[in-house]
Amino acid sequence: MNLAFCTEEDPSRGPLKKVETLPWTGDPSSIPVLMRASNPVASSEASQGGKFAIYSNQFPKSLNYYLDQFTTTARIFTSLYEPLTSYHPLTLETIPNLASDWKISSDKKKFTFFIDKNALWSDGKPVTAHDVLFTYNTIMDKNNQTAVFRIGLSRFKVPKVIDDFTIEFEVTDTHWNNFNEIASSLWILPKHYYEGKDFNKEHFEFPVVSGPYKLVESKKGRYVKLERRPDWWQRAYPFNKGRYNFDQIVHKVYSDESIALQAFKKGDIDFYPVYTAAVWVDQAQGEAFDKNWILKQRIFNQKPIGFQGWAMNMRKDLFADVRVRKAINYLVDRKLMIEKLAYNEYAATNSYFPDFYLLGEKNPNEKIELDVEKARLLLKEAGWVPNSKGILEKEGKEFKFTILDRDKKTEKYFTVFLEKAKYLGIDAKIETTDLAAWSAKIDNYEFDMTWAAWGSGVFKDPEAQWSSKNADEKGQPNLSGLKNAKVDEMITRLKTEFNVGKRNAILRDLDQIVYKEFPYVLLWHLDNTRLLYWRKFGMPENSLGRYGDESFASDYWFYDSKAAEALKEATKSNTKLSSYQTILKWK
Repeated sequence: MNLAFCTEEDPSRGPLKKVETLPWTGDPSSIPVLMRASNPVASSEASQGGKFAIYSNQFPKSLNYYLDQFTTTARIFTSLYEPLTSYHPLTLETIPNLASDWKISSDKKKFTFFIDKNALWSDGKPVTAHDVLFTYNTIMDKNNQTAVFRIGLSRFKVPKVIDDFTIEFEVTDTHWNNFNEIASSLWILPKHYYEGKDFNKEHFEFPVVSGPYKLVESKKGRYVKLERRPDWWQRAYPFNKGRYNFDQIVHKVYSDESIALQAFKKGDIDFYPVYTAAVWVDQAQGEAFDKNWILKQRIFNQKPIGFQGWAMNMRKDLFADVRVRKAINYLVDRKLMIEKLAYNEYAATNSYFPDFYLLGEKNPNEKIELDVEKARLLLKEAGWVPNSKGILEKEGKEFKFTILDRDKKTEKYFTVFLEKAKYLGIDAKIETTDLAAWSAKIDNYEFDMTWAAWGSGVFKDPEAQWSSKNADEKGQPNLSGLKNAKVDEMITRLKTEFNVGKRNAILRDLDQIVYKEFPYVLLWHLDNTRLLYWRKFGMPENSLGRYGDESFASDYWFYDSKAAEALKEATKSNTKLSSYQTILKWK
């Protein structure tokens, strides 16, 4: 059998131009000390070259992460732009990025950053403190659709430019994340390009960047192509050896997953993170899998785990009563969904911080399982009784609502719920739309119920998601509109607690309070990353690092010409490649 690696006419997989790294002419002594060491999670065998085609399930409404916090957007935008500092991939200590050094005042209210004088924009202009100030002002401009980023920055005074390469941030309120998570983590924009433009319209063209990649082409609904920059200003920093290895990274978009999987099996996609149990269990099979041309691996590490579920809009009268929200939870048969529809791939989620309970610690939250009678009693307590048509009614209004969805694949889960809801007299229906339309409605809270999935960080900050002050401002992640004075008080306490262990203890208490409010129907989570990929890549010993998810691969994996040649020969001769480990665990 011959397997063609390109089966369609697609410019995103056209001839690959070799990107030759340009020699660095800077002074080695100017490299920040922390960047002179080798990167402990990178492979010493990594080489530069090749193309990496990644599956993405939806085309973002914007590639500007400040305007759209979609996962694919984040991966692309953070390849183009850089923050002032970064985290060490093993120790999580602060390391330089655009800033070569920094000072923190003893009261932790002033942060002074010294811009690396090697840092250059792709057009050759230096990165300066004026760019940092411009980025701050852009985000804080209420005419810009950057509300979610204003939450943390609202604690800051306008930064003070000391000189062209020095800028000082000062906060009005102490917060443990002011330095690393807010000031240091701004993705700095070039003032000389964006100034005078309508920032809300800067979606798909980024001609001036500072990061290791540049955007060379995007075709709406099909792909986004990045190319490694041969003149990236950090290319000679020893810490970056073994990173950003691919000459091209192409995000291939398929809104229909069945078509995407077939494209992957044909070789049109190289790397396929699996987010659907049916794909992993039922569909990831065939000759290419049997002959080990495609690798199918579960990777366990210490990555943070978020939550997913059905958000109920508490701004709506229908969901304002906690008894109603709890009743809805009792109508969801998670056990059936997980076992029969999700192939028993997941664990039921009973916390908004599920990774707190992965190592055996007891979760104090009540487990809510299907119980139609308990749901009926709660709804009756809340004043909902059947009318002559059998539909629940209260004060002349029938219990009707619409589930806003953006993915046809999830309808089967809602259908299980709708059957139980109809039995009790609830009239619910599904409205499915595309990502852009869904996002627009979500930003304006124009929904009754919707499926939402949230990531998490190693250092958790619940303010954006659960603070009362974020319940009414459009575009905030407090989708349910939760307002709880006790939660607000705990969020306030968290701000001035710099000890991670003590913060996590407060978060556990906060979790119990939020859980009892039932703002979501929590669903399930996965404690590993599922990957499918063609056998032509090399990678570090720990393939996704200590805390990484699938995005780690585009930063640290590399094209292995020997493996690619062996794969090519195996497909030509229809022979089997050697066996491999199907489960990888952090060492």
